[in-house]
Amino acid sequence: MPKEPENVDARPEWAPLTVDLDRPSAARVWDFFLGGSHNFQVDRAFAREAMKQVPEGQVIARESRAFLRRAVRYLAERGVTQFLDIGSGIPTVGNVHEAAREIRPGARVVYVDNDPVAVTHSRALLQGDRDTLVLEADLRRPEEFLGDDGAGLLLDFSEPVAVLLVAVLHFIPDSDDPVGLLARIRDRLAPGSHLVIVHGSIENDGHQAVAEMYKRMPTPLTMRDYREVLRFFDDFEMVPPGLVRMPEWRPDPMHGSPGLRIPGYAGVGRLP
Repeated sequence: MPKEPENVDARPEWAPLTVDLDRPSAARVWDFFLGGSHNFQVDRAFAREAMKQVPEGQVIARESRAFLRRAVRYLAERGVTQFLDIGSGIPTVGNVHEAAREIRPGARVVYVDNDPVAVTHSRALLQGDRDTLVLEADLRRPEEFLGDDGAGLLLDFSEPVAVLLVAVLHFIPDSDDPVGLLARIRDRLAPGSHLVIVHGSIENDGHQAVAEMYKRMPTPLTMRDYREVLRFFDDFEMVPPGLVRMPEWRPDPMHGSPGLRIPGYAGVGRLP
């Protein structure tokens, strides 16, 4: 469990003045689950309340991060050198550029998030790294970050790009047309590009209760079932083993998966 700051009421020096310290943020709650320290008292209180309903919350976060690293390494091993991480969150151990460069030292990565804390820390972490770029933008407005003055400043979209949407699409309600959003992103991609998705689902009453809790946030949850998540891969060829539970996607034989049912699905698709 992350250590509590000594003065929980003070605004940390790293917190932008525009950030509301009285309202939880999905990115900061996720940071807490991952063991990070860039979260506020309101985020920690929310996370602990959620864990009363879903005690495995931190395990789910770690499994999501582990899947991300496995997927990035898999793609890098197959020659992918460009990554667009949308909804990248607050930097933590095993970021995309770190995982990719274990295989491809020259890999280029663009991080996109609409949370100012995530953007501030990403820029601080990556200062001086010419092969990374951090953009403050929203998935619901892809034109904000897909243009030549956005991700195109670093990525060459005439060549394959891996688009990562890890634990972010369930914050996009149906009213914002997530299928249409993905189609607009897909239209920017060259053949041989990949789409990587982790999406939450409701498996029991505890998960439903947490979904209800997230209605307090600016980004409530929209959980989806297997068929709804699979639809996001329209026009992509699924990479084996297809759309599965996170621990089941090309598991690392050196690390055992937890003996519990992880809610949600993970998959990688290739654009022919």
